[in-house]
Amino acid sequence: MAPSAGLPSANAAAGQAIAERKGKATGQSCIDCHGADGNAPIDPTYPKLGGQYADYLAHALAGYRDGSRVHVLMNPQAADLSDQEIADVAAWFAQRPTQLRDLTTLP
Repeated sequence: MAPSAGLPSANAAAGQAIAERKGKATGQSCIDCHGADGNAPIDPTYPKLGGQYADYLAHALAGYRDGSRVHVLMNPQAADLSDQEIADVAAWFAQRPTQLRDLTTLP
């Protein structure tokens, strides 16, 4: 999968390993905070990632990495991610089941 965010082609299987890896800065993994499929965040203010567009996730992670997007936990978590790692983890979460809703899917 080639994201349009200017990142390399993604490998979703490698993305799962990245999502499960503990970050050096926080000691947490992606799934520790967002849930095994990205749909069970430990805090209600944390987003659900499962089924989100890979390009959106990659853009957000790149923003956390370069500081243009600010979150006290996500900036250090993303700081050491390579372009390849961002593409891979974004692709993996994009392939998870979704619980995302928009105005057309609300009851």
